[in-house]
Amino acid sequence: MKSRYFSQQTRAMNFLRSNTNRRQFIKQFAVASSTLALARVFASESTKELPTRILGRTKAKVTILGLGTAPIGEAFVEPKEAEKIFGEVMDRGVNYIDTARIYGHAEEILGRLVPQRRDKLFLVTKVWTESGADAEKFFNESLKKLKVDYVDLVHIHHIGGKNIDKVLADDGVLPFLLKQKEAGKLRFIGVSGHAGPSRFLKILETGKIDVLMSVMNYADRNIYNFEGRVIPECIKQNVGVVAMKVYAGIKGGFPFHKKGWVGCATPPERLQRAMYYALDLKGVSVANVGPFTLEQAIQNVEFARNYHPLTDEERTELLDFGKELAQKLGPRYGPTT
Repeated sequence: MKSRYFSQQTRAMNFLRSNTNRRQFIKQFAVASSTLALARVFASESTKELPTRILGRTKAKVTILGLGTAPIGEAFVEPKEAEKIFGEVMDRGVNYIDTARIYGHAEEILGRLVPQRRDKLFLVTKVWTESGADAEKFFNESLKKLKVDYVDLVHIHHIGGKNIDKVLADDGVLPFLLKQKEAGKLRFIGVSGHAGPSRFLKILETGKIDVLMSVMNYADRNIYNFEGRVIPECIKQNVGVVAMKVYAGIKGGFPFHKKGWVGCATPPERLQRAMYYALDLKGVSVANVGPFTLEQAIQNVEFARNYHPLTDEERTELLDFGKELAQKLGPRYGPTT
């Protein structure tokens, strides 16, 4: 039975890599999805560990796949199902867990799972503010919801849309987080966001940022190009880098994830290559991906478990498709400079 499963899994993965017409794909993808769902049956039998990398100067050993919790949290997936999905991903070895107070009930769900696994996880949350006072409120709420007394990393989220002078002011969010770091409530400070690469560069000048997470994918390299504009500075400072929206997300897509690939601009047959594009980028340690269903979650883990660099041919095909896709998507997240 085990060998038959892996034969089916191989056929499903080969299919996802192939190009088919839309009608044929819709018929066959249903079969591929059901095959992928069988992966849970053999989870305990898997011996191949997820690859890991060192997250820059944090020196933390993290899995190359991160669990993003926004799609499930913001759509308020039924709590038992959400807990099942998050728990399955952790049980399959993913140790980089990304959440935020603004992600619906994501932190509450994680609070049911994280405490008993705390020493095995690299736990990340975010504050979306320029104000130190507001950050204190949000951060304390996160600790309470997560049922922990510290987190590994806190991102100043949406940094591309913030007034950096206010962020750095004495009563700003960065000084507040630095105090929490000294108090042992967080280990590292990061910045995250979707747009405004120049503002990421400005805050990196402080030398106080340990990790950066931004949009990095085969399509948005033609729009925001964090790969070319910001990663070189991160490498110079040994700042850890996490890629998000690796499947080229569509802003506002989360409420409709259950209907299929709305919220994800990448066709199913290119998903694996899209993840590998991000992981191939020099300096990137983690591809942070938020699933909506158990099947999507398992598929992401299997992609990461079998990661290998793209061939020249695969990369060329993906980037050519990305140029076309970028023209359709446009600068949907905000300013490109």
